[in-house]
Amino acid sequence: MGELKIPADRKTVVGVGSALMDMLAKEPDEFLDRLGVEKGGMNLVDQNYIDQLIAQTSFSPSIVSGGSACNTAFGVAKLGGSGRFVGKMGNDELGELFKQDLKNNSVDPVLFNSKTPTGRVLSVITPDAQRSMFTYLGASAEMQPSEISLDCFNGAAIVHVEGYLLFNRDLMMAVLKSARDNGSLISLDLASFNVVEASMDILDDIIMEYVDILIANEDEAKAYCGQTNEAKALKALSENVDVAALKLGPRGSLVAHQDQVLAIDPMGSGEVADTTGAGDLWASGFLFGMVNGYSFAKSGQLASACGYEVCQVIGAKIPDDGWARIRKFL
Repeated sequence: MGELKIPADRKTVVGVGSALMDMLAKEPDEFLDRLGVEKGGMNLVDQNYIDQLIAQTSFSPSIVSGGSACNTAFGVAKLGGSGRFVGKMGNDELGELFKQDLKNNSVDPVLFNSKTPTGRVLSVITPDAQRSMFTYLGASAEMQPSEISLDCFNGAAIVHVEGYLLFNRDLMMAVLKSARDNGSLISLDLASFNVVEASMDILDDIIMEYVDILIANEDEAKAYCGQTNEAKALKALSENVDVAALKLGPRGSLVAHQDQVLAIDPMGSGEVADTTGAGDLWASGFLFGMVNGYSFAKSGQLASACGYEVCQVIGAKIPDDGWARIRKFL
């Protein structure tokens, strides 16, 4: 396969998205049945709803910094790369925890402040290791187009945008235009089938005009192009971008570039504890490889290793021993 042309002398990956504290709870299927929600989706809720939901969990949920694009930037930094995150937090204890967690892990935080509480997402993990998310966006939803400037993307080789930003279209357009004006490549993760379904009226135009790297899982690809056939789905995803990646969970992934397709094998065969962050960390490995001049095969292998390791633990944070195993692929 050919190479992706990375802007000269740039290696920073900038994630843009929701600054959310991740709260993780293991629950039986009946927990979701009582709520009447579809398993595996992302549900936007208000502060009152999420407070009540947290009160119903069997144990106090664990809390770590999160949000899709933040997880990706976090992973890039853990690999020894340059990661930055752009988002908005509340002037509260959770916001300070969020910011400090990024700094402690070598992620450059570009965080705007709001009087609204810091956003949080409760990930309910069922026995089949699927995660269903309930998201209170809080302050993260208040990031304004006027706050986005070229300074946010200074030195960025790739600006990685989470699909959840499509819920705030003016903001999404401000990010895409600033990233393009900065000369950065743009990576878009479609995030969730719910997001895709709600954004079909503008998705094609955005992808065609701005996106260089498009990342999706099977559910998102089906929602976007109506295809369950992997080859046809990948062809549809890759039609208007330089690179398209179709994540197939335990079956690995497919990457398309210049009419060529690369099949990337899954890493390891251990039991899955939780899929939270699997796609986000897959993107960490892949984008780190891209900005460091790795081949598509090596970048994909690194992506698989990151995705595998995060599935061995509850939550989106890979422990130190997992990172040590991943770094053997560098």
